[in-house]
Amino acid sequence: MKSIFDTYCFEASKLVTKSYSTSFFAGVKSLDKKIQPDIHAIYGLVRFADEIVDSFHDFDKEILLKEFKEATFTAIERKISLNPILNSFQATVNKYEIDHQLIEQFFISMEMDLKPVEYCNDKYEEYILGSARVVGLMCLKVFVYGNEAEYQRLKPSAMKLGSAFQKINFLRDLKSDMDTLGRVYFPNLENGKITENDKLFIEKEIKGEFDEALIGIKDLPKSARFGVYLSYTYYTCLLQKIKTKSTDELMQARIRISDFHKFFLTIKAYIKNQLNLI
Repeated sequence: MKSIFDTYCFEASKLVTKSYSTSFFAGVKSLDKKIQPDIHAIYGLVRFADEIVDSFHDFDKEILLKEFKEATFTAIERKISLNPILNSFQATVNKYEIDHQLIEQFFISMEMDLKPVEYCNDKYEEYILGSARVVGLMCLKVFVYGNEAEYQRLKPSAMKLGSAFQKINFLRDLKSDMDTLGRVYFPNLENGKITENDKLFIEKEIKGEFDEALIGIKDLPKSARFGVYLSYTYYTCLLQKIKTKSTDELMQARIRISDFHKFFLTIKAYIKNQLNLI
C-alpha cells in the first residue's frame, strides 16, 4: 500500500533531522504533530543537498548535485519518488503548493558552494536568499497551512529569521568553512579575514533581523509559534555567546549550547509562550 511507503518516507526524513541537528529536531518536536512531518521533509531535502556540497569530497559533487536537483523536480512533477527523502519532500511541496522558484533559488545557492566564490554584497545576499531565506519561506507555507494571504503577511519576518540563523551559522563555522572548505561568506573583508569591527557590525545586523523576525513569530498560528520561538531562543542565546568571544576564539572552536542550558531555555520559552509573554 502506498500509504505505508509514504509513512516510511516521512519517518526517513524525521530520522535525518534527528541525526543531523538536535536543536532543530527539538524545535520541530515542539510544533503541532500535524505539521511536524512536513517540516522534517523540508529539512531532509535541504540537509542532503548541503551534505553533497560540504561532505562528499571524494566524489564529483557537481554531478551529484545536478542529479539530485533534477530528481527533486521530477519527483514534484510525478508526485512520487523511490528516494524516501524526495518522496516526502514532493508530497509537502504539492500539498501546500510551495512555489517552485523557492526550490530553484535554494539550489542556486548550493551550486555556489561547489566552487570558490569571492563574495561581494550582491553575491552574499543572493547566497543567503537561497540557503536560508527561501527555506524559511517553505516552512512558513506549512506553518500557515498554505494560506496565501497569511504567507504574504508573514513573509518579511520569516526571511529575516532565516537570514539571522544563517549569519550565526557563518560565525559559528568560521574555522571549518575557512580551513576545511576554503569558504569566506562575509563580503568586503580585508585579506579575507574577519576583524573585530566586522564582527560587531555583523552582530548588530543579526540583532536587527531577530527583532524584526520576532514580530512575525508572535503572529504565527499557535500550532507553529512555540516551535519557531524555541528555535529563535536557541539562536539568540548563541548570538549572546558569540558576542563574548573574539574572532580568534571563534576560529578555535565552534560555539555550542549545552544540553542542560537547552533544557533551561526550553522551559523558559514554554512558559513565556503559554503566558503570551513573547
